[in-house]
Amino acid sequence: MDARRAQSGRAAAVHPGIGVAARHDPAVTLDVFYPWLKALHIAAAVTFVGGLLLEAVVLAAAEVSPPAHFIRAVRAWDHRVTGPALVLVWALGLTMAAQGHWFRSIWLLAKLAIVLALSALHGVQSGALRRLAGGLDVRPRRSVPPAAPAILAALVVVVLLAVLKPF
Repeated sequence: MDARRAQSGRAAAVHPGIGVAARHDPAVTLDVFYPWLKALHIAAAVTFVGGLLLEAVVLAAAEVSPPAHFIRAVRAWDHRVTGPALVLVWALGLTMAAQGHWFRSIWLLAKLAIVLALSALHGVQSGALRRLAGGLDVRPRRSVPPAAPAILAALVVVVLLAVLKPF
């Protein structure tokens, strides 16, 4: 322990999955930022999934013609909150994956595939909202299942993969 940590009574932190103790000055090592990266990543993911679910519900309700001001509000939320949350999810997640040397892990590759699919769904739903705001018919075809259950199922799988790291 260096002198500052000895005075504070804090030992070098070892983070699960990282495997490296923070032996250096905190300004030099990224390991001390791991809990913060993880917390921000989770907060961004919750925000992103919430936005996806909001879009899915609004698009499912398009059959009853939601008011134009409501569609504008949802689009504004998407631009100001859901979109930036998606960028944070990717940036923080990739940073943690690089820091943890996890890119060869099958659990991470499976998680990345699911998050890529959710990102694509966000693009599809955002486009549908844009068309809906423009007065175009975006009613889902009967052959397309509602997105909300798929989003929730994907969320459960991603969380299980991240927490359990099964393979």
